[in-house]
Amino acid sequence: MDMTKILRMAVNNEIEAYDFYDGAAAKTANKSLKSIFVELAGEEMKHKLLLESFLADGGKKLQFAETTDYKIAETVELPKLTVGMSFVDAIALAMKKEEEAMKMYRNFADASPSAEQKEMFTQLARMEQGHKTRLETIYTDTAFVEAW
Repeated sequence: MDMTKILRMAVNNEIEAYDFYDGAAAKTANKSLKSIFVELAGEEMKHKLLLESFLADGGKKLQFAETTDYKIAETVELPKLTVGMSFVDAIALAMKKEEEAMKMYRNFADASPSAEQKEMFTQLARMEQGHKTRLETIYTDTAFVEAW
């Protein structure tokens, strides 16, 4: 798979994530949840635009900072998206979605035949890990308030 195809696939993944968060925002009556889902949809749109700029300028290299992976998403069951879902379940759902995307890119990196392709997928995994880390922080701050 060449770099252009990889980036196009990543753009499509960002569009799917945007659609998911946009749809989730429309399905919840909770204003706080709606706000977070709208913000996450906006982040996915920014990622889409960023990836499209890399597509337009094939010479650029993707570079995302590595964030701490708290691995909280891995300990949570995937909740079902419902109109009345709790704030914590909604964050858990978003966390799991980012975990899935991160793992997909890591698997692609591991299976890549070239160092350049491996690096591209590694950077895409880091991008998703950044979202996952942010959601894990929100999750721990809301799911375990008794620890405060």
